[in-house]
Amino acid sequence: LQKFLILLHVTASVVVGKTLMILFPNAMKRYILKLGEKSRMNENPKFSYENWGPTFFSFKYLIFVMKVKWKRLEDEAYEGHPAPNTPVVTFSGEVRHLFDFMQDNRPLILNFGSCT
Repeated sequence: LQKFLILLHVTASVVVGKTLMILFPNAMKRYILKLGEKSRMNENPKFSYENWGPTFFSFKYLIFVMKVKWKRLEDEAYEGHPAPNTPVVTFSGEVRHLFDFMQDNRPLILNFGSCT
């Protein structure tokens, strides 16, 4: 049921977004560029709007967003329940899973930080 609701929500969002891109291209460009500011995509001078803006609300976009949202359903953590075996990326770019780093009966400690 959750996957079906996600499918409906994402599909409706893509249809509305695509329609607005056709009817109001300049306003949608400003909106998408504003989204790009939040993710800092606009900071790379070699990566212009023309490279990524038109991909918003495409069929590939729909499939990608659905896959991400469906995957997140499996990664929910609940107090008192086992942790999810979430995919993580190593410094070398290799995709592994959280439980791959566990050793015997030792606790696994995750440390998150930021360098900005």
